[in-house]
Amino acid sequence: MNRVLILGAGQLARMMELAGTPLNLDVKALDVLSNKVIQPLAPKYICSDLETGIKNADVITAEFEHVAHDILAECEQSGKLYPTSNAIKIGGDRRLEKVLLKSCNAANAKHYFVNTRIDFDEAIDHLSLPLIFKTALEGYDGKGQWRLKSAVDADIIWQDMADFLDNSKTIVKQGIVAEQMVPFDREVSLVGVRRINGDVAAYPLTENHHTNGILSVSVAAPINAQLQQQASTVFKALSDKLNYGCVMAIEFFQVGNHLLVNEIAPRVHNSGHWTQQGADTCQFENHLRAICDLPLGSTALIRPTAMVNIIGEDTVPNEVLAIPSAAIHWYKKDKRVGRKMGHINVSGNNELQLAQRLQRLADILCKQAFPDLSDFAKNYLEKQS
Repeated sequence: MNRVLILGAGQLARMMELAGTPLNLDVKALDVLSNKVIQPLAPKYICSDLETGIKNADVITAEFEHVAHDILAECEQSGKLYPTSNAIKIGGDRRLEKVLLKSCNAANAKHYFVNTRIDFDEAIDHLSLPLIFKTALEGYDGKGQWRLKSAVDADIIWQDMADFLDNSKTIVKQGIVAEQMVPFDREVSLVGVRRINGDVAAYPLTENHHTNGILSVSVAAPINAQLQQQASTVFKALSDKLNYGCVMAIEFFQVGNHLLVNEIAPRVHNSGHWTQQGADTCQFENHLRAICDLPLGSTALIRPTAMVNIIGEDTVPNEVLAIPSAAIHWYKKDKRVGRKMGHINVSGNNELQLAQRLQRLADILCKQAFPDLSDFAKNYLEKQS
């Protein structure tokens, strides 16, 4: 039995334990708030401290990027950490991410690093408005961002960013990355997996829709082969450069027939949750297979599938379960506004059937709790009809 320790004890660790049990894996997780090793599905049960957890583990991985660097160093010293601490740090720092993308010739938005007012003014001079400014560290779900559409707002936005930088308490120095805003057609993401021995596989590109900066819907369906090849080539370049050994997600902006990297995540990813019902082997199982050096499972799309995030709600109508192929995945979290509480996967034998079932789901769910789902489902159904 392989023993796996996950850094982080949220819903991704929970779903990894669910996927690892049939593989006879013993999965535990580090609660970074208490610094105790727990059982992801029974978080009140404390197994050990971190030192003992590292000693008892055969392999160590992470469910999020913002792991304290001293913990990463301790885990890496054990020789059991996958991916490497370098890959995890890159996923948590946009500056390091941009350097990686450049080294791999991976196309991305024009950008400029900002630490001072001089940098800020130079970014405006070197790039074209509109601009988006993103925190280098700790930015997620649309948080830590500023948009500059007109130069007349520059002073106000800089002052807000300067206050943010002055008040930052991150151990690694915080910074800002200025990016030229991309007039993209849509956002897509690719979840790929690389085994320790170098074997690579990728799931199909997934179309993503956001509400208030948070992913609300992802749809996996047959996609243009040329775009899939572009994304897979970028994944292989990045994963080879990092000598990677687990799942990685890459978010892209699609501009015509070209893909620009938006950001990477060195872990299982929200936009890959559809794989639980839409693929033979879900992303969570493939992540575990990769780090345990087991043969990778199939990443092929077996049926068109959509994932709908449940945000800030702890109940949905029971009628959801009457929709054929619908599956609800709850995370057992305390209810909080804007918090990801669970997700719903819906599949169809073809895209039209998926669109019809997605429309039925939108009709059942509360419009206030899922504000954009009705419009998304309607538009998607019109495209298939």
